[in-house]
Amino acid sequence: MNAHEIDYRIFGEEMQYVEVELDPQEGVVAESGSFMMMDAGVTMNTIFGDGSNQDKGILGKIFSAGKRILTGESLFMTVFTNTGQGKKQVSFASPYPGKIIPIDLTEFGGKFICQKDAFLCAAKGVSIGIEFSRRLGRGLFGGEGFIMQKMEGDGIGFVHAGGTMAKKVLQPGEVLKVDTGCIVGFTQGVDYDIEFVGGIKNTIFGGEGLFFATLKGPGTVYIQSLPFSRLAGRVLAMAPQTGKGDRGEGSVLGGLGDLLDGDNRF
Repeated sequence: MNAHEIDYRIFGEEMQYVEVELDPQEGVVAESGSFMMMDAGVTMNTIFGDGSNQDKGILGKIFSAGKRILTGESLFMTVFTNTGQGKKQVSFASPYPGKIIPIDLTEFGGKFICQKDAFLCAAKGVSIGIEFSRRLGRGLFGGEGFIMQKMEGDGIGFVHAGGTMAKKVLQPGEVLKVDTGCIVGFTQGVDYDIEFVGGIKNTIFGGEGLFFATLKGPGTVYIQSLPFSRLAGRVLAMAPQTGKGDRGEGSVLGGLGDLLDGDNRF
């Protein structure tokens, strides 16, 4: 497998985007909804799956697309190809505040495992597949279920981490305990399992869930400080409830505070 050799630059701090530079006939494949802008001369084409089996006939295409259904993703992905003269740029934006992480698969043995919604884009030729969990506890209580995504090949892929990203390089036998939702991804040598928090007070009053993930080295782990599920939960908690009005944005004046600060909704 030989993925296209792409160059890139990442812009921004909290709301980042990645600009990929394509030589003539080079391409990049991306998830639907991540596209931001592109130069004239770059063509966009919707394909089944990730494009890694496009030369294997209709069965290869169907198999590639079918894998994506299991991860909850669309049947289709979009490939952007430089069909013009000279170098061209195409950019992809992060879906919410956080960091874009470039993953050079040649540095990680040709494989990287990530949560289902972390993948952003990759050089054409990188395979975007599924990683099944063989452990019952991890599948039932791990937050990601039995299925995670994996990138395979010899190219560069990009994943997105919410909030601030932490990179941990684990030595053989070294264990890191993480909230299950905070995992972005890890290399194939990392042993991922689920552990019960334990203790009656922790279980009932801890507020951190009943389980956390244990990651055992050797390997590299990427952790995010703000999972999208946590962000969405906070937004929903502060959203106006049907029939109960709103919460006045935390003001002790409630609805009157909205009138005073210019939020004049009737």
